[in-house]
Amino acid sequence: MKTIGRGDTEAARLRARLGHPVIDADGHVIETPPVFMPFFEDYVRDIAGGDMVKRFRAVGGMDFDDMVLRPWSALSWEDRRRVWATRPSWWSLPAANSLDRATSHIPKLMYERLDDFGIDFAVLYGSRTLTTTAIRDAEIRQVACRALNAFNAEVYAPYADRMTPAAQIPTHTPQEAIAELEHAVGRLGLKAIMINGVVHRPIGGANGGAAGGSQGGAAHDPKLPNWGSGSGERLDALGLDAEYDYDPFWRRCIELGAAPASHTPGMGWGSRRSVSNYMANHIGSFAASAEAFCRSIFMGGVPHRFPELAFGLLEGGVGWACILFADIVSHWQKRNRKTIGHLDPKRLDRALVLSLFERYRDARFHPGVPGLVESLASLEPEPPFTDEWVQCGIDREEDIVRQFIPAFYFGCEADDPTVAWAFSAKSNPHGAKLRAMFSSDMGHWDVPDMEGILSEAFELVEHDHLDEGDFRDFVCTNPIRFYTRMNPRFFEGTRVEAEARQVVEAERKAAGAGPT
Repeated sequence: MKTIGRGDTEAARLRARLGHPVIDADGHVIETPPVFMPFFEDYVRDIAGGDMVKRFRAVGGMDFDDMVLRPWSALSWEDRRRVWATRPSWWSLPAANSLDRATSHIPKLMYERLDDFGIDFAVLYGSRTLTTTAIRDAEIRQVACRALNAFNAEVYAPYADRMTPAAQIPTHTPQEAIAELEHAVGRLGLKAIMINGVVHRPIGGANGGAAGGSQGGAAHDPKLPNWGSGSGERLDALGLDAEYDYDPFWRRCIELGAAPASHTPGMGWGSRRSVSNYMANHIGSFAASAEAFCRSIFMGGVPHRFPELAFGLLEGGVGWACILFADIVSHWQKRNRKTIGHLDPKRLDRALVLSLFERYRDARFHPGVPGLVESLASLEPEPPFTDEWVQCGIDREEDIVRQFIPAFYFGCEADDPTVAWAFSAKSNPHGAKLRAMFSSDMGHWDVPDMEGILSEAFELVEHDHLDEGDFRDFVCTNPIRFYTRMNPRFFEGTRVEAEARQVVEAERKAAGAGPT
């Protein structure tokens, strides 16, 4: 077995040459049910009674294998196609690299190996329990999140100078989100939070499916376009057209200094519903979910109303965000409240159009075509409003940059070449650099060797895609910016406290706040 914790790895040597900390914005642990479940059931019994434990067992618990993989595997191929059961992930955890597998299970071992990875500090998210925030039964969902957060707060407390777990915050309603936020951050002392950025609600269900208790909804309406309208469910991304007003939750995040990070997969909806192929479902999955959440939050005006907020979009990379940012700018240019008038059907010069039909007439295109005059005279129904950017408070393009760039942070894995795009001032509108942040994803199948993560990320510099200043922003400054934007004391008592203090001070000066 490898020597552990001596810092004589290639990653450790690279870290020493860098001269600045490396912060993992999104690492993963693998939950160990035989260790966790006794704590969980005792905790649930204490706060909710024995009946709640029985109810929890009856719905299959919170483990991904129990809730998703085993039910799919129990179906015949005929039944999988009949109910269109999306192929879930399989063989998704380290196996041949048994040391890495054990590292993901055992907090003390991960703590001891961080120097071997070249990582100074890691924010850790779950793996098997990432489905907890999506449990449909509201009471079970809330109790399960509370028990999970209590367990992680206790288990990781001894390692707080190098690692911190992210609390799971259910978001089916703002009320349940606030309740768990206050408990996890206010009482347990957890600093990082993970939310479900996309909530599935039945169309036409009671109260829009706010409680998340039904998978049904309105039957398919043949009059509706086949653009996902008839699936029986809709996506609520908590911003634009949300079922509830989530502003009280965002406000409470600011008050408690907790930056919400969405770590929500996009499998099982949209085009990622293959019944046979996990790869087809997984490719672009987190990017699709992150894009839906980010676009909804921006178009819903959340960064405009709460400029202090920072949102994390994890595991989906940043390429999609570069496209979204550019699309927002170009769409606003052509359809803002001042330019939209050019598209008003009433402004069509029908006489001019008919004269051009006459000038360039042929056997098919001429002003005598039956119905042509009437078609040109026909106006679209008057829209209820014409400024679809009104919630965003945008008066000029620079407002888009001012709102988007500091509000959104994008978790990118070591093998993601689109990180270069995020830092390409020549490619992005207004010379902007999107805030990509290093996210190892250690503990999952796409990391074959934890000791190779940092070196793989540094290939962006070796291949001249990033300079060392941009790389520092990627692995150090941007993670600090995200986690301290609302909580300047996030890294107090950690190995990176001094660097974090410098970044916080620089951000304050850049914002005109002056030194503290």
